[in-house]
Amino acid sequence: MGAMFDSFMDFLIPFSGAMLGAVAQGVLWGIMALGVYITFKILDFADMTVDGSFALGGCTCALLIVSGVNPLVAVLVATLAGSLAGLITGCLTTKLRIPGILAGILVQLALYSINLHILGGPNQPLTRAHKTIVNWITNTLNLGQTFPISYSSMASLIMGIVYCGIIIAALYWYFGTEQGSAIRATGDNPDMSRAQGINTDSMQILALMISNALVALSGALVMQQQRFGDVSMGIGTIVIGLASIIIGEVVFGKKHGFWWCLVGVVLGSVIYRLIIAIVLQMGMKTQDLKLLSAVVVAVALSVPVIKQKMPKKRPAVPLAADSTNGGN
Repeated sequence: MGAMFDSFMDFLIPFSGAMLGAVAQGVLWGIMALGVYITFKILDFADMTVDGSFALGGCTCALLIVSGVNPLVAVLVATLAGSLAGLITGCLTTKLRIPGILAGILVQLALYSINLHILGGPNQPLTRAHKTIVNWITNTLNLGQTFPISYSSMASLIMGIVYCGIIIAALYWYFGTEQGSAIRATGDNPDMSRAQGINTDSMQILALMISNALVALSGALVMQQQRFGDVSMGIGTIVIGLASIIIGEVVFGKKHGFWWCLVGVVLGSVIYRLIIAIVLQMGMKTQDLKLLSAVVVAVALSVPVIKQKMPKKRPAVPLAADSTNGGN
């Protein structure tokens, strides 16, 4: 009996640590998914820039931290770098009339070389001596003693929750303002928006800047969690973002308004990461993760269609009252 208990604990402890790490990653990547939500759902724009801007945020933040810059300042600079990438994509598609998806691909390709120049190589690891937000949270809250095995994941989770809470509140407020409503109107009906005097080109550029700023911010935070910046860390980002959005909509719906949609995107990212972590714990090879991601997205996209095609139960028709009892 004791051997069974020991073997169960040997399985449970690593498994629970992996799940906590997956939740922390899901929250941090959820910020990226919020950026994709702005372009994909609100603006109705398929922006491929995010694969490059995610890595741009991570690489910029890594370089600045290694150079001794405060990690909070490094995250801010990385966020601004992402907004600049969005600005370029917006200008290409609105001023030069390059199709949106092609403009995003062009900027994404350019960012790969730019990220190589930023790092001076394919990657930049962080040492324990480099100060990060994760280290600061760990030391401030003394997580090393409270969570001796998973203190890094717990610190990353706290960091992600704080940033996500601030970002969701800011987005909910912003898209309720006149400018935010103009962006939403541009995505819903650009022709009608122009008829109402809205500069749709400016709104597109602004939305792309906000979106890629959030994506780069996510890249900077993820880099601090995994402690290295890599030029290829953004590959497949758009797929992960779409999967998070779709899973969030399928599981949590959109019945409670815009704020719930934003929360659902982050929760969808957490669910996606949990699925990946569970499958890996079951023995799946890491080389098959991209295939799994594609399957998850395809299944999530298919769920609404399957629901529509499923036969609906007809409501029971109440029997008419007996005429002989009608007067009683």
